[in-house]
Amino acid sequence: MSANPQSGSDVSSSSTSSSSRDKATQQGTLLFAGGGTAGHIIPALPVVEKCIARGYDATFVVGTAELERELVSGAGATPYVLRTGKLRRYLSWQNLTDVFRTITAVFRSIALIRRIRPKAVMSKGGYVALPVVVAAWLCRVPVLAHESDASSGLANRLSAPFVSTLCTSFPQTTVPRFRGRLVHTGTPVRDELLAGDAERGRSMLGLTSSERPLIVVTGGSLGADAINALVRKAAPVLCQRYDIFHVCGSGKTEELNVDGYANAEFVGAGWGDILAAADIVVSRAGANALFELIALRKLMLLIPLPAKSSRGDQIENAAYAADHGLAVSVEEEQLDGDVLIREIDTLWANAQSIHGRLALTAYPDAGQALTDELLLLAESR
Repeated sequence: MSANPQSGSDVSSSSTSSSSRDKATQQGTLLFAGGGTAGHIIPALPVVEKCIARGYDATFVVGTAELERELVSGAGATPYVLRTGKLRRYLSWQNLTDVFRTITAVFRSIALIRRIRPKAVMSKGGYVALPVVVAAWLCRVPVLAHESDASSGLANRLSAPFVSTLCTSFPQTTVPRFRGRLVHTGTPVRDELLAGDAERGRSMLGLTSSERPLIVVTGGSLGADAINALVRKAAPVLCQRYDIFHVCGSGKTEELNVDGYANAEFVGAGWGDILAAADIVVSRAGANALFELIALRKLMLLIPLPAKSSRGDQIENAAYAADHGLAVSVEEEQLDGDVLIREIDTLWANAQSIHGRLALTAYPDAGQALTDELLLLAESR
């Protein structure tokens, strides 16, 4: 079913059959909220799917990007597009106008809640989620929030007084002013990643032999210019002993006359297979990517987003992994081509000991834990 939603509109998902909807309404509706980036949506999708399988209907409040609507529709939820103000950490005249946009979004969220009458709300953070959380509190609907990073993001800090249950990816995470139930659940990992097939992944990349280790490089959904430049500079040396598959981001591929090097703008279907084939992954240190790679037991060279470009959350995430011996972390400012080559060689030389620590790392079924916590709130009403 095609649709062109406007602000504050919902779009029925064609992936959810009428029979599953009939079953869902027997249990009631759950409301999910997150958006602004895919990272505020993807970890909630396994929870959406589990709740639908338990007989609940699901509506997911997202931002205006088409990708966000496609993601939630693919999981079986009904997307509801909410235009709201952004949360900025710097001075801007737009902060003034966005206050009014956020207040308007709260009223639209109240209207949505009164219409669909959800039994509980799950917030995955991001500026899209904040007005939904406030509206749920005003309507006396319990809210579960999930914090992916080692330290809490701005949306979750502002939401804290209105949240009943806060679930965290990292055991040490706390949120100021939160007085409810605090649960360490981890971050859900998509089933398609866990089911990846290494042989299929190498075949996708045209690699017929597994004699040379495969390095997979990714800078996130938008790519990372600094990482791209470093990898291309180091590729002629690295490809003497490794194969490299480099995910660059939209419009950022370049022809490189180096045997063993290949690049692509992005990977959709088959990403789980490519990760399964990878021996080493060079990545940013977003919480979602980090926990996916830990769950997949991958050797990781983490290059966190610099503090000048973020609130420092990726630096904290990478430090957690490095301090526990699960990854090597190098700050972008310290890297050049020679350092990148040296760190990758050192990582590969220490593969056995790092794999041993990864194998001993307990990774909880975060999707199930979050589902249980959400339904505990829903069924307590």
